[in-house]
Amino acid sequence: MNQSAKEILRRVDTWPAEDQEELVEAAREIEARRASTYLLSDEERAAIERGLWDMRTGNFASEEAIAAIFRKARGASE
Repeated sequence: MNQSAKEILRRVDTWPAEDQEELVEAAREIEARRASTYLLSDEERAAIERGLWDMRTGNFASEEAIAAIFRKARGASE
């Protein structure tokens, strides 16, 4: 490990928890890119599980709700 990385990692312990988590996520992304494998975070895994549950139970947005979202998005960009 190079000296700069060692110095930063020594200081990480003094960072707020949310900054430490951001570093963890960045490191995971780098690792996944190098290994050609993406590792899901706990939050991503939970979001996927929620989506799969919604799919299984037929909990989908109505066409009207989706159209409203698109109308709002188009209005914001005009």
